[in-house]
Amino acid sequence: MNKILKPISGAVPIIPIPFQSDEKVNESALQTLIDFAVDCKFSAICLPAYASEFYKLSDKERLRVVEIAANRASGRIQVIAQCNHGSSYIAKSLALSNLEAGADLISIAIPRQFPLSDDDLLSYLVPVLNGIETKVLLQDFNPGGPTLGMSFLSRLLTECPNLSFLKLEEPLSAPKVASMIEVTDGKVGVLTGWGGMYLLELIPAGICGLMPGLGLADLLNKIFWLSKQGDVEQAFYFFEKIAPLLIYSLQNLEFHIYCEKYLLCARGLLSDPLCRPAKYQPDVYSRKHIELLVQRVLKTLEEANLK
Repeated sequence: MNKILKPISGAVPIIPIPFQSDEKVNESALQTLIDFAVDCKFSAICLPAYASEFYKLSDKERLRVVEIAANRASGRIQVIAQCNHGSSYIAKSLALSNLEAGADLISIAIPRQFPLSDDDLLSYLVPVLNGIETKVLLQDFNPGGPTLGMSFLSRLLTECPNLSFLKLEEPLSAPKVASMIEVTDGKVGVLTGWGGMYLLELIPAGICGLMPGLGLADLLNKIFWLSKQGDVEQAFYFFEKIAPLLIYSLQNLEFHIYCEKYLLCARGLLSDPLCRPAKYQPDVYSRKHIELLVQRVLKTLEEANLK
């Protein structure tokens, strides 16, 4: 595979997986979300990731949603297929299948279910990255635990030259981001995750973009480029308007997914914020507060001239 890939920068939204009342994947609704991402002119989208509830999908469903995204995108936007699995053998198989289904790039999260040494992590990652012929995005999501270090990154890049992007989720990581860009001589782009919470802190450190939920991605993309172009005051103005929803929703991953789908419903992009069980069931007070926060976000989107 030798696709000509476009640069990745700005917001790269995670596409949530819509479900029907019978818990089957709502393929029509998924196509609507892809169309919205295309209209927003993002450089790429990613699925099925943590915020896509990938861990609730069968292998067949995981491949199917990538196929739907690639077919709907039809070259208009790049599709990053997330191929997380505890086994490198299966992760590689997922990656190859997703490329066959039309994905442009592959993303894989470092397995953090159990503590592993750097040597063990390398033995997991090298066969996957070297077994596919496209650029790879490596995600490190390990709340409260150890994350990628400089020596590990250098070793991995030496052995796997198709490592092209890193997605980091951790707080207070600006020095680490700057060091990673320096260590890799800018060959590996760094994106921030965790809903974009650390965006304005990390732009000066050199991130090339962020990977938020789809519901706020267009506004966060605007904030990213405002800051990059020197209008920091305006960037902060809009970020401060949406920060309460980010802070509130990110207390719990399942709660964040619910809030994301609720916002997409409020924006007319989904008809129902259905998630597959096990899921977080917001109480009446939480639902009222989400509604309040989402209404404030809708006013901010209108002020930013976003639909």
